[in-house]
Amino acid sequence: MGSMGTANTSRPAAAAMETASGPQEKYQLITRNLQEVLGEEKLLSILKEREVKIYWGTATTGRPHVAYFVPMSKIADFLKAGCEVTILFADLHAYLDNMKAPWELLELRTRYYENVIKAMLESIGVPLEKLKFVRGTDYQLSKEYTLDVYRLSSVVTQHDAKKAGAEVVKQVEHPLLSGLLYPGLQALDEEYLKVDAQFGGVDQRKIFTFAEKYLPSLGYAKRIHLMNPMVPGLTGSKMSSSEEDSKIDLLDRKEDVKKKLKKAFCEPGNVENNGVLSFIKHVLFPLKSEFVILREEKWGGNKTYTAYEALEKDFADQVVHPGDLKNSVEVALNKLLDPIREKFNNPELKKLTNAAYPNPSKAKPAEKGTKNSEPETIVPSRLDIRVGKVISVEKHPDADSLYVEKIDVGEPEPRTVVSGLVQFVPKEQLQDRLVVLLCNLKPQKMRGVESQGMVLCASSVGEPRQVEPLDPPAECCAGERVYVEGYEDGEPDDELKPKKKVFEKLQADFRISEDCIAQWKERNFLTKLGNISCKSLKGGSIS
Repeated sequence: MGSMGTANTSRPAAAAMETASGPQEKYQLITRNLQEVLGEEKLLSILKEREVKIYWGTATTGRPHVAYFVPMSKIADFLKAGCEVTILFADLHAYLDNMKAPWELLELRTRYYENVIKAMLESIGVPLEKLKFVRGTDYQLSKEYTLDVYRLSSVVTQHDAKKAGAEVVKQVEHPLLSGLLYPGLQALDEEYLKVDAQFGGVDQRKIFTFAEKYLPSLGYAKRIHLMNPMVPGLTGSKMSSSEEDSKIDLLDRKEDVKKKLKKAFCEPGNVENNGVLSFIKHVLFPLKSEFVILREEKWGGNKTYTAYEALEKDFADQVVHPGDLKNSVEVALNKLLDPIREKFNNPELKKLTNAAYPNPSKAKPAEKGTKNSEPETIVPSRLDIRVGKVISVEKHPDADSLYVEKIDVGEPEPRTVVSGLVQFVPKEQLQDRLVVLLCNLKPQKMRGVESQGMVLCASSVGEPRQVEPLDPPAECCAGERVYVEGYEDGEPDDELKPKKKVFEKLQADFRISEDCIAQWKERNFLTKLGNISCKSLKGGSIS
């Protein structure tokens, strides 16, 4: 398997990383910043006798982003505490989770993960020789493991398997059997990796308690479980690979980092769901034990904080301005990302990145002088569809059938949108409601007013024509991405070229299901909170 397997451990551990001494000191390091520990007494008793063996697994699906620095900084803590740490690249899990990683891309994505995770660890000063790297398919396809999967399936109920994966496995209307197998495999990993503890996010809790319940039924020991809190992304929700603006990719350029941090949710004085503060707390402070707020002399000059709580208090009291907080995080983050960018600047890793994550929205350009270029890929991820909130609605000054709306789509300024909805939707029903907006159409003047998007609506098939704006889930925020099931990872075009008719070609397969769910080729339109729907026009079209 190339560079996988146990790394050379001949170098003295202390040479690269200072380690804790007594059991209590080690316990504090292992558990700091965790949200929950299951099996604290067992952890302490092992620490009195020997080093603890811990594993952290990651399914090789979407590209890792900066939130991965949260578990990486905990892995640094585990190593300082003298733990033996295994990192599992869970390639089989990636495939089982609703085929998030197609089989033909599995090997490429696992190689990408191996390179990028190692680059992250090196960036924060973690010595790789103290780690063991393993791929799931190295042992999960063995006769013994497979037999244990069958043994487990004979005692686990469908209800328990589904409940265990509820927060980890992608939930869809017609779930695949593979999603029910997923929690069992993760439980068995603890036995086959011969560890004392598994580490993961608190979203894994149901899988952890599932493992505690079922491993003993096969005659295997119950393990310790260490859980990180879920750190909010830059939009204030969970940082996710499929939420483009909620994450900063590890290979993002400095200008992209600046742009995304500028848009980050960071309300003055508000410490709740503040992804910028959370990143400081869970990544930057554990790594450096301090954080410097960079600011001009006229605003008090630079200030060094040696305790996170003091920084949070100053932000809550509005002593620290959001702009200064973001600028300081930008500088610190770029220091972490620079060595990763540099490593991935070589041709071989660039090629690997493009092969592991082919961009479905970009057609291969034709060479000059050739007539027959490769046909353009028309997929729904090319559409930039977002949840919008209607801030104001007025009649168009020069057209009785048109409204002019101001719609918030999570950008610094609301967009102006012209819609032909006057005869279908009363003005008061549009005011303050959530809508679904196509945002990457070329802006177009409609009777003298430039429209910067299209409100997507369901239309009845017969006469008289009825029209209903599509409804996102009620709890959605303005700017949340809307995607088609199975097309979460593609990047939308910056602007749809009218001559290419990308929207029109996709729209031909837009329908409203019998359950009033918006669909493309029978795949649901979704946000992270659920389906896009309409009130009553089942079987209708979408325009």
